[in-house]
Amino acid sequence: MAEDLDKEDEIQLFLEAVKGARPLNAKRVLHKPPAPKPIPKQFIRDERQALADSLSDGYIPAHELESGEELLYLRDGHSPDILSKLRRGHWVVQAAIDLHGLVADEARLYVADFLAECKKRGIRCVRIIHGKGLGSRNREPVLKHKLRNWLMQKDEVIAYAQARQQDGGSGAVIVLLKAS
Repeated sequence: MAEDLDKEDEIQLFLEAVKGARPLNAKRVLHKPPAPKPIPKQFIRDERQALADSLSDGYIPAHELESGEELLYLRDGHSPDILSKLRRGHWVVQAAIDLHGLVADEARLYVADFLAECKKRGIRCVRIIHGKGLGSRNREPVLKHKLRNWLMQKDEVIAYAQARQQDGGSGAVIVLLKAS
């Protein structure tokens, strides 16, 4: 019985407290979407510059294997079988980029961005099309030699080999990347 009295008192107190209150007009409620997160433009610029700076045109390769016109590369500590498998197309190419029409500085940044994205996505085997140089001023493959130097500077690159004829031949390179 005392419990019922307490509940009635509580109800009475509540009704007195909200006596002058009016219900909100539901039609006037405005729901704003949350503000988008800011884009860290300076951070992105810094990251891109760091990627570009990580590849040098002046790098002198120490472990480049030459077999005629074809260049091969295998990072120290890896089995030579990797090169033969890479040349035979053992790994499926999971991503590719085409550097045609780019100048060296653009290509360097593009390659650095591409390799970083592949690493992030866990991609192991890629094709980079550098072209044969037929459209260059001296009709020489400018990007071909620069690309190979850039690739040797990247720790995530295990090996690379000239692409098979059906994959681009002397105008492309197949690159094997470390597993993430």
